[in-house]
Amino acid sequence: MCTLVKKITMRMLILFLLIILSTNNNLLLSQTGKSYVINRHESVYIPLGKISFADSIVNFKIGKPTPYKKYQDSTQALNEPNYRSYDKPDYVSLGCKGTLTVAFKDNGFMNLKGNDLYIFEVGPSKEAAKIEISENGEDWIFAGNISGGKSIIDLEDQNISTKKVFYYVRIIDQKAVCKSKTAGADIDAIGAINCVIRLTINTEILFKYDEYKLQKSADSILATLITKIKKIDKATILVDGHTDSDGEESYNLDLSDKRCHSVAQRLKLLLQSNPNYDYLINSYGETKPRVSNNSYENKQLNRRVEITILPPLSYYESIE
Repeated sequence: MCTLVKKITMRMLILFLLIILSTNNNLLLSQTGKSYVINRHESVYIPLGKISFADSIVNFKIGKPTPYKKYQDSTQALNEPNYRSYDKPDYVSLGCKGTLTVAFKDNGFMNLKGNDLYIFEVGPSKEAAKIEISENGEDWIFAGNISGGKSIIDLEDQNISTKKVFYYVRIIDQKAVCKSKTAGADIDAIGAINCVIRLTINTEILFKYDEYKLQKSADSILATLITKIKKIDKATILVDGHTDSDGEESYNLDLSDKRCHSVAQRLKLLLQSNPNYDYLINSYGETKPRVSNNSYENKQLNRRVEITILPPLSYYESIE
């Protein structure tokens, strides 16, 4: 009898520990992120949650044959997914060979570890579509295709730069289903899995010449970013420092390092040392200029601090 009680007690203890571990792991992910249901069996996790979705229509060129009128509202592709059922017009149908171009106004996305974009293509038929991306809405890069229910885009598959931030997505229907009341790809939302917020600041605004102590005016510049960061309760804050090519290379590297630390310290202070934010610092000195250091204006462009808000480190650890 005593042995039986011990066994039951041990099993209950193990079950309790498993529940605690599972809960803690979900908290690591769910503090900021959110899982969005794709179907009865699948969901997709977006690390920075609701801010990660396209929120502006740039252009909508409906294809022919066209879908029924009630499925032609392009704004249904904006913000978080809200698909209920095929008969409810909570999505936009592109029409045969139609094109939808959207923008991310509050954030961008990058080619980082894991998948980068998720296209919420809904309805009973999973129509094929071509996906293109752009930094400026003018120069477009092929990012991949979605078809047969595969709506994930990993920019690494196309060897896309890991340094650039993209703000535009273009979806081009590939004529898979043209004879239907919802002809063309049916788009409910466009989510950035590797969502980022980047602010590039000229160092003259933050520091006096050849110094690394922040000026008093720096707080008002950083305040805009702080407002955005506070919408995200868990993230990684990356601070990159750059100089022009004047002076010794080693001196410039040291100066950019000190400036990065000054910015990171000020951000920590403004965020009240919130432990949910991780900080990473990269000091590049003069090694990564935006433009050639052949004029005063160009040198100004190269003297900069770049602050990038990324998904939390715990997210990347979870997908290893």
